[in-house]
Amino acid sequence: MTREVKSAVRTLEILELLARAREPVALREVVVELGFPKSSAHALLQTLVSRGYAARSGADRYVLDDALRQGPGWLDRSEAQLVAAARPVMEGLRDALGETVFVGVRTNAGDVRRIEKCVSRHAIRYDTDRQEPAPGYCSAMGRVMLAHWNPAAVQRYFARVKMAAHTRFTVTDRRRIDAILAQIRSAGYAVLDQEYVLGATGIAAPIRDRNGTVVAVIDVGAVAQRYAAQPRAMIEGVQRAAAAISERLGYRAARRAV
Repeated sequence: MTREVKSAVRTLEILELLARAREPVALREVVVELGFPKSSAHALLQTLVSRGYAARSGADRYVLDDALRQGPGWLDRSEAQLVAAARPVMEGLRDALGETVFVGVRTNAGDVRRIEKCVSRHAIRYDTDRQEPAPGYCSAMGRVMLAHWNPAAVQRYFARVKMAAHTRFTVTDRRRIDAILAQIRSAGYAVLDQEYVLGATGIAAPIRDRNGTVVAVIDVGAVAQRYAAQPRAMIEGVQRAAAAISERLGYRAARRAV
């Protein structure tokens, strides 16, 4: 007979409970449903949140992370810490602007992999379940990460990537993209209007770690018409959210950024 580890079984049972639930699960529901001591249930839930497998939603209510529902969604420790720091800020930004919010990290190839999202509640909204990374050259997230990458790495990226037009608005001229990246570094944000998906506008800003290094990006995926109605609010909202997440990761704006 296979010997089971009690703490591992309890962790899996909590994950299974969260996966079945249609609404955020309260701590007391976990205790009643699974018969765990309250202290143990709380400690296990906090561990799942800190590792990015669950998120806290309201007072002592928990949900399974979207990445695990959609799979593949396993995160390494640094990404889990990023998700834990970003999730409440993303939810606040989603609720303030009414648009879908993403957080992504750069791949070794120079594109951006989405690791977390908070989906708009509008009936007409921008959303994606694509598992492949967003292209660096023609996504708001990708351009932010390219703008803050090592120049030699950026050169290698453009040497190997084949820039294709996804829509009639896609910029594929290298000189224009270089100018756009310089503007992103200066302004502190990127706006990509219908270059990747017709009808969608991306607004993105860099997330920094405690050393000031850009380690991730937060992006609002907005319906283009709604962005056009309030561009300044969306840009400022994304910048504030990026600053808030960076602060939660230990960054202080007075420090010199890389």
